[in-house]
Amino acid sequence: MLDDPKTRYPRPPQPSQRQPVPGEERSLAPQADHGEDSYRGSGKLEGLAAIVTGADSGIGRAVAIAYAREGADVLISYFTEHDDARETARHVERAGRRAVVVAGDIKEEAHCKDIVAKALEAFGRLDVLVNNAAHQKSFERIDDISAEEWDVTFRTNVYSQFYLSKAAAKVMKPGSSIVNTTSNNAKNPSPHLLAYATTKGAIANFTAGLAGLLAEDGIRVNAVAPGPIWTPLIPSTMPEDAVKSFGENTPLGRAGQPAELAAAYVMLASNDASYITGAVIPVTGGRPML
Repeated sequence: MLDDPKTRYPRPPQPSQRQPVPGEERSLAPQADHGEDSYRGSGKLEGLAAIVTGADSGIGRAVAIAYAREGADVLISYFTEHDDARETARHVERAGRRAVVVAGDIKEEAHCKDIVAKALEAFGRLDVLVNNAAHQKSFERIDDISAEEWDVTFRTNVYSQFYLSKAAAKVMKPGSSIVNTTSNNAKNPSPHLLAYATTKGAIANFTAGLAGLLAEDGIRVNAVAPGPIWTPLIPSTMPEDAVKSFGENTPLGRAGQPAELAAAYVMLASNDASYITGAVIPVTGGRPML
């Protein structure tokens, strides 16, 4: 039985809501779907070890759940959302896989190196790195964007991917993969998300360049480009009116759910994608990436 994609999940308007940055899953209304009750694994990542940044909530949680149910152990990297991270870890462990929870600031290279070291210590190997964590804020005017905010956005979204990829590539074996999260904003930037959109364009370019650089080592590098996805980042970083209407301007007329991206991340990390590198997979609800 196939679901109508227009009505499979809630459509706008969402309830009026506001959260402090970076937001929490338990305060999100309606609650997001991360595949807790729906994702069924088939052994595509059996015996592998993965790092997923921003895995406490949103897309990262959905990826961690899917990877575990496909047979991978998962290191859950996150900033300060301890309760959400522990909940993700519980889902990984219920799937019969090992979960390692690591809090810290991925803007710092030393911490990124530590994440990779802890994955190796816990799992004895590293096969997949998912660079997913991101920072965004909405601004009406360029004068409202401070130099500090611009720096935080780039260090969180771009520098961290460089730091983690550099550390991971040193220990990955042929067949391993790096999967980055870019965005539809890489090609269709929202003016109110100027800093964020700029970093997402940089990530798309970084993905293509790194894929060429690591091809000789047998390491594939790809990206997923989400459209509007319902996560705690939305009510914590956008005006309330934008939150209420979030996703309605897509052809499918609604925001996507984190669970709807999981299969793309699984495919790119598996042998099914053995001839895919340097690619960006759009999951945008029909918004074109031109």
